[in-house]
Amino acid sequence: KKVAMSSAVAQALPPSILALFAPRPPPPFKPAPEKRKMPRYGTVAHLVSEFEEPSATPAPKPAAVVESKEARRARKAEKRKAKGEADLEAKVEAYDPNEDSKIKGDPYKTLFVARISYDTTEAKLKKEFEQFGPIRRIRLCFNTETGKPRGYAFVEYEQERDMKTAYKQGDGKKIDGRRVLVDVERGRTVRNWKPRRLGGGL
Repeated sequence: KKVAMSSAVAQALPPSILALFAPRPPPPFKPAPEKRKMPRYGTVAHLVSEFEEPSATPAPKPAAVVESKEARRARKAEKRKAKGEADLEAKVEAYDPNEDSKIKGDPYKTLFVARISYDTTEAKLKKEFEQFGPIRRIRLCFNTETGKPRGYAFVEYEQERDMKTAYKQGDGKKIDGRRVLVDVERGRTVRNWKPRRLGGGL
């Protein structure tokens, strides 16, 4: 009965399915491997005379020290720090606002304005600060390499009293959405004063 059912099932299956159940061909016959005759183990006593004297053997070279990733990172950071400190010290030594050709006017009539929006123009700055008195000159500072504004400026008034009024009343003034910080010009009026880029500033 089972044979009849298997035959019936086999006849009902397509050839592609029957091929999955077809028996595999028998493996090819392989003769047994031949045993090789290995040489007998011997001693090295007859080779002792060929060895060199221990005193003549050169000392081994010291193993190379491999620097870890953390040590390499720390060494590079220390190198950058030392270079930055050396560059900063050189810039501090060379800093002399009295010899700067870009700095003009009377320092006691000049107001320092910081935290200026990068969108603020000289015309806008003049309009906001000339309410304290007539302005002689405005210098908005830019980065010499990129040409982008640095966010601070110097405003020179015609009269010193107007600069003092602007110093008292202009701090915190909102210009183009930012509250500015004002101060007197300290570079030429305060001895040994340094700007923020040289480690000083307000």
